[in-house]
Amino acid sequence: MPDDLFDQDAWFGRIGYAGSRAPTLATLRGLVEAHSAAISYESIDVLLDRVPKLDLHSLQRKMIGSRRGGYCFEQNMLFRGGLRSLGFDVASLQVRVVRGFAIDAPRPMLHMVLQVNLPEGPYLVDVGFGNLAPTAPLQLSPDLEQDTPHEVMRFIRMGDELTLQSRLGDRWEHIYRVVLLPRVDAEYYIGNWFTASHPDSPHRSNLIAARPGANRTRITLFNARLNVRHATGEVERRMLADKDEYRDVLTETFGLALSDEELAAALDAVARNGTQGAPHPSFA
Repeated sequence: MPDDLFDQDAWFGRIGYAGSRAPTLATLRGLVEAHSAAISYESIDVLLDRVPKLDLHSLQRKMIGSRRGGYCFEQNMLFRGGLRSLGFDVASLQVRVVRGFAIDAPRPMLHMVLQVNLPEGPYLVDVGFGNLAPTAPLQLSPDLEQDTPHEVMRFIRMGDELTLQSRLGDRWEHIYRVVLLPRVDAEYYIGNWFTASHPDSPHRSNLIAARPGANRTRITLFNARLNVRHATGEVERRMLADKDEYRDVLTETFGLALSDEELAAALDAVARNGTQGAPHPSFA
């Protein structure tokens, strides 16, 4: 398959989507919800010292053909390729993650999101943030509370940027600040290399996976900690004890296909270098 060819049928089969292919808001909603539920966020390749490849052929081979997940650059570049193949008008943006930080924290632009331009206006799409990725397109308008299959979300102004917030229980929490300036792919290649290579990157030392669950739940794995967070804010916690439990959770809960060698190498890396105690703020 040529590098720039997108296999729509394979993608739809992977995410269980059987709806319209017209480039409309209704189609976009269906695709975001289906993709988010089917393809988990995970950065196991980085833990195994592999810099993820971002060409469309490699992304389809990994996340569609090999039934793996991916992190932000992988997920949103794959999703962008699918949208463009359907005729959607898509621009690429970057954001500053402020989950666990002050709203005005001086944060780098190390996360990729998409702006989809529709007759109804511009919408933000992000299937690659992990435990709080919006499970519906969000209208890029400030001060508008927007429901999703999971949380209610909104944007508020922060200078020239829009801060995405999520209502968790009875409080609003900052997620990231959107920089409303289209980016070129070379900037994502730099961010991908930095995230996958810098010794202080949490992805290099920790086993991380996330996906949205049923009944507005969010499921997150950070090393041995498996959390199921409910819409009320209540969290069920479980600690994984051995390799068999990890395999069961990665396979059954997150739908990830790992070889025995990959799983053993990942657990060895966590045992040597993984964060002890509470998870990184972005994955709490």
